[in-house]
Amino acid sequence: MNDTDKKNADRQPLLMVRDLVQHFPITSGGVITRRTGAIRAVDGISFDVYSGETLGIVGESGCGKSTTVRSISQLHKPTSGSVVFDGMELTTADKRQMMKARREMQMIFQDPFASLDPRMTVRSIIAEPMNIHMRYLEDGHKADALDTEKRVEELMERVGLNKTFKNRYPHEFSGGQRQRIGIARALALNPKIILADEPVSALDVSIQAQILNLLTDLQHELGLTYIFIAHDLAVIKHISTRVAVMYLGKIVEISPSSSLYEKPLHPYTQALLSAAPIPDPKVERTRQRIILTGDVPSPDKERFGCYFFDRCPKKMPWCSCHIPQMFPVTEKHEVACWLYDKEDRSAYSEAQAKRHALELEMEKTAQALGTTAKK
Repeated sequence: MNDTDKKNADRQPLLMVRDLVQHFPITSGGVITRRTGAIRAVDGISFDVYSGETLGIVGESGCGKSTTVRSISQLHKPTSGSVVFDGMELTTADKRQMMKARREMQMIFQDPFASLDPRMTVRSIIAEPMNIHMRYLEDGHKADALDTEKRVEELMERVGLNKTFKNRYPHEFSGGQRQRIGIARALALNPKIILADEPVSALDVSIQAQILNLLTDLQHELGLTYIFIAHDLAVIKHISTRVAVMYLGKIVEISPSSSLYEKPLHPYTQALLSAAPIPDPKVERTRQRIILTGDVPSPDKERFGCYFFDRCPKKMPWCSCHIPQMFPVTEKHEVACWLYDKEDRSAYSEAQAKRHALELEMEKTAQALGTTAKK
């Protein structure tokens, strides 16, 4: 156990997410619409984030990473579940409580071109959070225009921008400079946690390294906590303390970064890491690539078994109709896979699995018909 893990064991999480679900309705019809289904973007995930750490969330495009952080920040109101930030339940918070929470929880968005208002100057963009939340000084007095101006200049210099550029507009900056403006805006209210939604994916590789180093330096200087979304495994390894792997709206593995990259346990994680390039050509030639067959299933279908079943090279009949829970393999390493259950499921036959799946389908249909009849 490293120093970060020891500290985390002795304190409460800054953010607790429990059974978070985010379904987006599918409707049909013209003037009168009716719901015909739902996109299961996030389908019941749980995790903790501790103060001062970086939780990286990685997975294929469309697996629900961005929806997760938007649901945590209540930009999308969750379908169900609990999000507790610094002791406050956000899913039931009123407008006043959310204003307080948002001072402590800020976002950095993926696209630095779309996330900045082209009609506003850099000064106005960075000062906007302070104006909305009426920033107060340490002595309790409301910050005036001069205080705000000083704060804007301080933030620009902190993120590596020349303060003389404060009256320029976003179109006068490069992609990397625009993302620095977005970072400065996120820091304006001294937040406790920053939700970074793929903040480097739209940038060139050389600029990515600069932004990642900047975020790391800011974390050390200001004691920030990050949830960092990315689909690039190398980026996640570089910046994360712990890593959660998502597939089809589910977290399939969560572990300290070092453990995950040295010994991945879930078949999906193993396939992901086997596809990541290695700089050493000798190692690259000798390692075995895991090729997944088939496509990612549609997120509008309800599933009764493991979400990775259709593509898993190690699947058993049991997996087809039983959703795995998170099994603790070590103190800090959990994986949602029946291979790590203490009970032997290999004797479960394919016929039993088909029968069980049919029973589940019939039960679900009966429930749906009962609900329709009541309406």
